[in-house]
Amino acid sequence: MDGNPAARAEYADNGNGAGVTVVVCSSCRDEQGSDVRPTAGERLGVATAQAADRTDIRVTQVQCLGNCKRRLSAAILRDGSWSYVFGDLTPDSGPDLIAGASLFAASTDGVLPWRGRPDSLKRGLVARIPPLDLLKDPS
Repeated sequence: MDGNPAARAEYADNGNGAGVTVVVCSSCRDEQGSDVRPTAGERLGVATAQAADRTDIRVTQVQCLGNCKRRLSAAILRDGSWSYVFGDLTPDSGPDLIAGASLFAASTDGVLPWRGRPDSLKRGLVARIPPLDLLKDPS
């Protein structure tokens, strides 16, 4: 973050995903806009939870991430770190989200590395949101 090794140490993780959450939009529909249940987003949530089995990565579903133009969407969050929003996912993208979350968990600077990131998370990046602490007025 600021180049200070002590500041970077606070982002260190044990590498198994503790402190990382994947948020999946459960209301996302498939390419045809179908209302069939389970929705494409719900199926993505299940695939993501299954891929997270035996990790400490938390997976949760929310009603809407407001990224409807990019279809199936999810976010990867970590306290004190940048947050990432992805779109153009498929119901089978769960393992990619967990691979990205695992990379993020191992990151020492609070940033999701580009190298090693699954292609769907490279192409599907919608936004990178800074941690609130970075935006606080230093005075």
